[in-house]
Amino acid sequence: MRIALFAALIILLNGLFSYLTNLPQDVGLDVPDGKLNSLSFAPFREGQSPLLLQFPTPEQIDEDLQLMADKTHTIRTYSSTEGMKVIPELARKHGLKMIQGAWIGYLDADARLEIEALVEAANKYPDVIKRVIVGNEVLLRGEREPQELVEYIREVKKRVKQPVSYADVWSMYMKYPDLIKEVDFITIHILPYWEDEPIAVEDAPAHIERIYKQVRKEAETISPGKPILIGETGWPSVGRQRGWAIPSVVNQAAFTRSLLKVAADNHFDVNIVEAFNQSWKSELEGVIGANWGLFSVDREEVFPLTGKVYENVKWFNQFLIATFLMVCCAFFYAKKLQNLLTLKVVFFLVFIQILGSLLVFQADKSWYTSYDNWQRAKAVLIVFLNIAVVGLLMHRASNLLTHEKTKKGIALALNVVYFIVIVLALYKTYLLAVDGRYISFPFELSALPVVGLVGLFCIRCLVNRQIILSNINFSRLMGANLLSNQQHKHIGWLILFYATGLVVGEFHAFMIGRDFIQAYPDLAERLSLAIAFTLTNIQLLGWLGCLTILAMSFLVRTKQH
Repeated sequence: MRIALFAALIILLNGLFSYLTNLPQDVGLDVPDGKLNSLSFAPFREGQSPLLLQFPTPEQIDEDLQLMADKTHTIRTYSSTEGMKVIPELARKHGLKMIQGAWIGYLDADARLEIEALVEAANKYPDVIKRVIVGNEVLLRGEREPQELVEYIREVKKRVKQPVSYADVWSMYMKYPDLIKEVDFITIHILPYWEDEPIAVEDAPAHIERIYKQVRKEAETISPGKPILIGETGWPSVGRQRGWAIPSVVNQAAFTRSLLKVAADNHFDVNIVEAFNQSWKSELEGVIGANWGLFSVDREEVFPLTGKVYENVKWFNQFLIATFLMVCCAFFYAKKLQNLLTLKVVFFLVFIQILGSLLVFQADKSWYTSYDNWQRAKAVLIVFLNIAVVGLLMHRASNLLTHEKTKKGIALALNVVYFIVIVLALYKTYLLAVDGRYISFPFELSALPVVGLVGLFCIRCLVNRQIILSNINFSRLMGANLLSNQQHKHIGWLILFYATGLVVGEFHAFMIGRDFIQAYPDLAERLSLAIAFTLTNIQLLGWLGCLTILAMSFLVRTKQH
């Protein structure tokens, strides 16, 4: 009864904590009528990809456009061939206008097909297609020379009645200002998250306003009065932090609403990227590239355009599953813990509640950010690894509290799973250091093992009635001394070496950014900003914290048994 009472109390406190940390948040003014002016539309679903020529069916596109009719007045498309040919007719059915795009890449034959399809659609559906865009970020990708694009633009202008443009990041129009003379309207992409100098979400609307006015000033000297469309702007809901730019659902909603207010105040023409999360982009741009949508890949709303916003709408289901795990574990260990002091019982129950909640949260997030069978297989393996870690940690914690010796097989298994975690963590750290632009910090891999080490350390301090650093020694925490102190030292320093390399890699990525160098030609100023962006990255600091705790457990010396 005592254990059941404490377990119930801890569950209630966990529920209160979950509730308070997931309250709906006010993110600014509602979008007028709950509809955007324009929204990028790529109708690909899970298992579909333009890279593999796997396209949605007309029925699926029709379903998507029905959703869009309630969220936007206009859609922007990027291709006119393959499965995209049906979009104008279906858009007419749902009362949507279009900014129709033609995808221009390396191959002349493919570009020719796109141009012909764009011209045909624009002339066939003039009531739907109000503007056309020839090429998207072609210069940024380095797939064409400016003059080649100009030739395509001129051809399309002769063959359609709609205004014609080319779309690229704003800096490309600054680099190639002659493009301004060729287009009927200027289409620029301003993505504060992806800037070489990442912008915090609260500063993003002002940044977009500044860039817009900068482009406007340049355009006025070349072609006065030419309209400007912000063809892409948005914010990711999930993924790695860059500098002060933090992806989250609340930030995505706050960015969208605050941007639209700035756009309305300044009469900007804006297209938001994008309608649906694009799972196929995860192969190119990781988790961050797949999560810019108003809807998930499963067509579930990520955030509303009106009202308050939840960061984690699944928190209550996660709480229920964590509660079930807590009850099962408390029941399983009740007999073993029944004669312990109250403080030790409470400590153990809090420990398993934290482990259970983290396990459920990380498992759900890993599954949500997995978009194909291979990614899901990896997510399942990590979940099973975490389950093994949690089970072994609870057994070891109960033994420490009851002064029972941990069986050699259990201690060996605990060592093995931790070494697996360390190897995988070092591998991911290496990837992050070398080129981490599209790689998320792998907390789903390290959070539970690191929290487990901290928990075992606290339990050892409680049992020994003294807080001493040697209590975090890896061998003592695991219950077996498989390696020598020298080997432990090598592992600890290796982890710290990788952590240092990650800091250097993150710092270097900022220093070599082209736009960053142009914005801050003074080396000292650039150095100070790069250091600030690196050392104030909360996710980076969290990952460095995980590595440091792992390293400390190996570097703290203890006598050989």
